[in-house]
Amino acid sequence: MKKILKYSLIGIVALCTVLVCGGYYMLGHALKPDEFAARARNSRTSCEYMFGQYPELKPWVDSLQAAGALRDFYIENDRGETLHALYVAAAEPTRKTAVIVHGYTDNAIRMLHIGYLYNRQLKYNILLPDLHGHGASDGAEAQMGWLDRLDVLQWTATADELFGRNNETIHIGDSTCARSSGTEMVVHGISMGAATTMMVSGEVEHGTHRQPFIKCFVEDCGYTSVWDEFRGELKVQYGLPAFPLLHVASWLCKQEYGWDFREASALEQVKKCSLPMLFIHGDADSYVPTWMVHPLYAAKPEPKELWLVPGSEHAMSYKDYPQKYTEHVKKFVGKYIQ
Repeated sequence: MKKILKYSLIGIVALCTVLVCGGYYMLGHALKPDEFAARARNSRTSCEYMFGQYPELKPWVDSLQAAGALRDFYIENDRGETLHALYVAAAEPTRKTAVIVHGYTDNAIRMLHIGYLYNRQLKYNILLPDLHGHGASDGAEAQMGWLDRLDVLQWTATADELFGRNNETIHIGDSTCARSSGTEMVVHGISMGAATTMMVSGEVEHGTHRQPFIKCFVEDCGYTSVWDEFRGELKVQYGLPAFPLLHVASWLCKQEYGWDFREASALEQVKKCSLPMLFIHGDADSYVPTWMVHPLYAAKPEPKELWLVPGSEHAMSYKDYPQKYTEHVKKFVGKYIQ
């Protein structure tokens, strides 16, 4: 009996050790992928990639740089981390502003095509943040949108200050002074940035995060939750079920970073959002599977619109249909931002 108990305990300890090691491996693979060094942090290769994929960007960026219009901005978040963004004011003063949120292992530079859409074509002010662990922002791991939602809320407030001030002149007695009239803002994200956008959407009408200058959202191929996304990748890449490895990795994430995979839910956040949202998803997306957009759309209260993009794979809708993409976005945001 003692031997049986001894070997049973050894087996349990060994199993727990294997699960914890496997959980740490999965957590590292998911939140600290090799692409961070080669892709998310490398501005030179990001520029080369974007200029190769979107030739119209280089003359636009060159003209912005020549005019000193493409600028860096830094803030410190509540956790003491320094975060970076690029921003460009519209050529003519306007309250219309877009905050544009990049995806997993991307950075602000890799969202310049959407920046071009808003700034060059729609005449908006734009701000493109580097999320935690990406680009020139502090951090060593992806937060998959969940803690990023708080940083993006800080960035939207920053954009409102940057672009909203000095738009209105008032007279008090014999004195003349400028008063900020604020902005009218859209938050637009792709992939993890779209999930971040939806996570932001659940905050802006509630509690301490109320931001009345945000008028609408555009999400392009975002996932329902981090749990659903990782569960799918675990099955596709490794042929493994969610239990028990995903449960262990989620628990470890809570211990290491203060959040878990289930709570990081875009689906739950959009339920709380009554502001307008445009959903965009390629109907050939297998990375963030197309099925995910349907429960997200169903959960979101009106007003809302859905564009399923024929034949487009993950995050390729603009690349495949730049004119139609621009027309869809222009028509949608134009209803809510004048």
